[in-house]
Amino acid sequence: MAKDQLQVLNALDVAKTQWYHFTKIIIAGMGFFTDAYDLFCISLVTKLLGRIYYHKEGDSTPGTLPSNVSAAINGVAFCGTLAGQLFFGWLGDKMGRKRVYGMTLLLMVISSVASGLSFGSGSKSVMATLCFFRFWLGFGILAGGMIAIIVSAVFKAYYPAPSYEIDANLSTVPEADYIWRIILMFGAFPALLTYYWHTKMPETSRYTALVAKNAKQAAADIETTTKEGDEFGLFTTRFLSRHGHHLLGTTSTWSLLDIAFYSQNLFQKDIFSAIEVYKIARAQTLIALCSTVPGYWFTVALIDKIGRFKIQLMGFFFMTIFMFALAIPYHHWTLPNNQIGFVIMYSLTFFFANFGPNATTFVVPAEIFPARLRSTCHGISAASGKAGAMVGAFGFLYASDAIGVKKSLMILGFINFLGMLFTFLVPESKGKSLEEISGEADQEKGTETQSG
Repeated sequence: MAKDQLQVLNALDVAKTQWYHFTKIIIAGMGFFTDAYDLFCISLVTKLLGRIYYHKEGDSTPGTLPSNVSAAINGVAFCGTLAGQLFFGWLGDKMGRKRVYGMTLLLMVISSVASGLSFGSGSKSVMATLCFFRFWLGFGILAGGMIAIIVSAVFKAYYPAPSYEIDANLSTVPEADYIWRIILMFGAFPALLTYYWHTKMPETSRYTALVAKNAKQAAADIETTTKEGDEFGLFTTRFLSRHGHHLLGTTSTWSLLDIAFYSQNLFQKDIFSAIEVYKIARAQTLIALCSTVPGYWFTVALIDKIGRFKIQLMGFFFMTIFMFALAIPYHHWTLPNNQIGFVIMYSLTFFFANFGPNATTFVVPAEIFPARLRSTCHGISAASGKAGAMVGAFGFLYASDAIGVKKSLMILGFINFLGMLFTFLVPESKGKSLEEISGEADQEKGTETQSG
């Protein structure tokens, strides 16, 4: 049995890149697309919700969401995501990655549609039902700005309205209530498409060989593209001695990253507070196209050349530098002639987040832990990230009101510095097979020697 497993794993490591691998990349990528869309589109929607549901007659400024409502809407999906990553991470090691991935996709489809159908007779009931459905959306979980631009542009053409300064009542047309619902419901489409394609793919071969103990089925899956005594559980001394510091490294770096990354995304609407939904969406899309997306492609090109550790360390380092460069002379950047420079510096922090820890914190936990615990450990690491995102979503929305944007940026710079320090707990996995990194290759060889 051990010999069969080693042969299967070796075949995986030496196999040439095939069309099967590209379809796997697309399916996994669409899952990330849906996740990112559903989490980030809300930062565009909240400004519109304030205009529609919290407008006060006679006010000189448009309505805005109260801080507690804004924090709840922004943060509730992260609460659901944290719970979902722990639960489905554990379930993925029990039932297999494929089945559980399908379950999460269906939950995201249902919750995305339900979020757009949030109902109620008043503002509080609409916000309550929206929070409820976004919790379950998060439990199951660049483009958000693009969709918001398209939807806003269409409604702007068909339902023109004067600015708030000219006519406060007519500036928000009744049809605006459809915009935020369409933006939220659109998240169901990529999840639905991904679910269809995922049904055509086999279970991951490493799970089949190492966890399900079915080397023949694993070999069959590859073509279309140990004894349990040596195993140890998550809460054992052996796991803690071998992988405990690795788990601390992946959980802490992911958590610290998400505090900084998600709070930046979520209070972009406050940094660009003087402009409307359409212009905020346009600004966010420009940042994504000029910094976020190129950052990911730099990672794709260089991750197997310079390694995960160096990319993550470099990313945290430059995020720290640029965040302090924004925070210390913050008044300078607020002057009209310097706002373009502010946006450039702000964009560079996103570039090095994605050419850095926002990519590697996803990759490393999927490589360094044993196959039978890989999904659980990845779920724990990701849940720690969402705990950090909750701090960013809840904490910084209040903090930016209480201490201002400058001090918030200073705190984020320090958080990025801590992320750089905790990166030293994360091992380099470049150029090694998954079994070599996790130590499973040694276990399988030992089992083969004993049985021989």
